[in-house]
Amino acid sequence: MSPELSSPSDKMGPAGSPPRALRGFSHINRYWDKYHKVYAAKILPGEYYVSMHGEMIVTVLGSCISACIRDRVFGIGGMNHFMLPVGEEGGSSSNTWNSAATRYGNFAMEALINDILKNGGRRDNLEIKVFGGGMILENMTDIGKKNISFVRDFIKTEGFSLLAEDLGDIYPRKVHYFPQSGKILMKKLRSLHNNTIVDRETSYMDSLESKPVEGEIDLF
Repeated sequence: MSPELSSPSDKMGPAGSPPRALRGFSHINRYWDKYHKVYAAKILPGEYYVSMHGEMIVTVLGSCISACIRDRVFGIGGMNHFMLPVGEEGGSSSNTWNSAATRYGNFAMEALINDILKNGGRRDNLEIKVFGGGMILENMTDIGKKNISFVRDFIKTEGFSLLAEDLGDIYPRKVHYFPQSGKILMKKLRSLHNNTIVDRETSYMDSLESKPVEGEIDLF
């Protein structure tokens, strides 16, 4: 039985209850990871999590992107998990990608960064590592590439430091991130035993297409 699906008692580590989640993150699923001996927060598509208590953040990526961002001085950081909407095909596609579609990526990046800054981080100290963008969805061979292009452009435009990346290819990835130290443990999943990742990302993509675009927010 995986830690994520374990009984309530297995969510308690040696010290009892997990550290109090920062404001706005109490809805995120957290559990005691027996292998790494640390409390972990598991994020799904469309979610992000910020921690300053030595926790680990975990996600599984297909075509989606995760940015792992932290203040390298104060050890506060977090991870997001996002995908751009598909956008329209044809002559208007570039306009779609440059406006409405990219706002989802902008929101995912800016919301994560702003919560790090609100909790004591400093913009000048931020470092970023990015993962994902695999080609795993049939008939959607370019969505991963567009996600990759977006996140690289965002980081360059905003003038942040990109410390590491592992992007593209055809494999899903499982990413473990330790914001306090900046350590990353990443595993490429060479085979899929079920359709969970594909179904989850397809459902997320459908939800993006059916809801209005998020309003823009400004970086601190």
